[in-house]
Amino acid sequence: MVSLYASHEKIYPRSVSGFFSNWRWGMVVLTQLVFYGLPWLEWGQRQAVLFDLGSRRFYIFGLVLYPQDFIYLTGILVISALSLFLFTAVAGRLWCGYACPQTVYTEIFLWIEKKVEGDRSARMRRDAKPMSADKLTRKALKHFLWISLALWTGFTFVGYFTPIKDLGLEFLQMSMSSWEVFWTFFYGFATYGNAGFMREQVCKHMCPYARFQSAMFDKDTLIVTYDAERGEPRGARSRKADPASLNLGACVDCSLCVQVCPTGIDIRKGLQYECIGCGACADVCDTVMDKMGYARGLVKYTTENAMSQHWSRAQTWRHVLRPRVLIYTAILGVIVIAMLVSLSLRVPFKVDVVRDRGVMARIVPGGKIENVYRLQVMNATESNQRYKIAVTGLPGLVVASDSLVMVESTQSRWVAVRVQAPFDTAAPGSHTIQFQIDSVDSPGHLTEKSAFLIPR
Repeated sequence: MVSLYASHEKIYPRSVSGFFSNWRWGMVVLTQLVFYGLPWLEWGQRQAVLFDLGSRRFYIFGLVLYPQDFIYLTGILVISALSLFLFTAVAGRLWCGYACPQTVYTEIFLWIEKKVEGDRSARMRRDAKPMSADKLTRKALKHFLWISLALWTGFTFVGYFTPIKDLGLEFLQMSMSSWEVFWTFFYGFATYGNAGFMREQVCKHMCPYARFQSAMFDKDTLIVTYDAERGEPRGARSRKADPASLNLGACVDCSLCVQVCPTGIDIRKGLQYECIGCGACADVCDTVMDKMGYARGLVKYTTENAMSQHWSRAQTWRHVLRPRVLIYTAILGVIVIAMLVSLSLRVPFKVDVVRDRGVMARIVPGGKIENVYRLQVMNATESNQRYKIAVTGLPGLVVASDSLVMVESTQSRWVAVRVQAPFDTAAPGSHTIQFQIDSVDSPGHLTEKSAFLIPR
């Protein structure tokens, strides 16, 4: 029987330190401080960042957004996509190697595994041995810490949608809703499974980015590269040996670059789609070069053109900042500025106008035509506000009901508005009118269109 698929072999990444490793851990700390810390920050008398799906309000520090502000979510998604294109065009899979949640949590889980079970060689020896009390104890402790971290991650995730202090109180009282329990365990299970077990398989087989990244690469993209011209032919030698006399390159064939790779590839075989651009191989290779007394940079971030044409660092960077990158940067900058300007000029309330379908156009005492509308006034500020309603569009058109509306902070209110016009103000039919809504207590003005019906 011939198997068409190679069986999966567990990867035991070796610990490494260096420039890129420090950056990677810096991003781990930064991203997790933001993720775990934001729900606990307060802004006034509320949670600073809260996506309240029940009341359909999104609180982001001083901003209160409604579903009608969906355009801003679209802008954020466009900015994220363009940022991904820009970073990939400049230096490959920077997102994957330094900020992707899969990479970040895998790093944390590997650190826990190292602290409990030891480094790479110790873990490999222990896994090869039969079960013992020491092995069982260490495995149990490791999984206990993994599960604890995963559940705390799920709890924090739910804390972005339910006030986290209330959620904590519900947890202590064992009164969490079924949906809160579900998402806590679902997100926790995903973290535990992806970072603890699947690891590189997510990057290699599940993530679509690895498949289409090559469409954003070119020969001036910075990628982790092995200098084959300098390194080959590779071979072991003593520190005092002269590689030229042995007809050897700088690579000592120690395979440490393979051992530190979180996806288990050999960078000496060239760029592969499994490479997440973390730079671990460059860090460990530099330590080997230092020990051998050779120049650093056998494995480094550079471009294909720089390698083939032996460019200096300055020449390489001049080509990295090519028209494609500059265009991405310009478009991204314009969109970011437009978003910021739009947010700064945003009117802090929303109004929806709906004709009251239960009341037809009618003639009221005084010989006037009356239409009834329902206005939803949404206060996007964190203080009580009053709004004055007026109407224009036809001669003699007036608001016959109370024109002053008070809406509590971050709340919305439906109000019935009666609009009247003289019977002979216009021909029978539908006529466009405008509701003018002005904020009395703070600057703000909105105009909403509707239709005024005059019966035959």
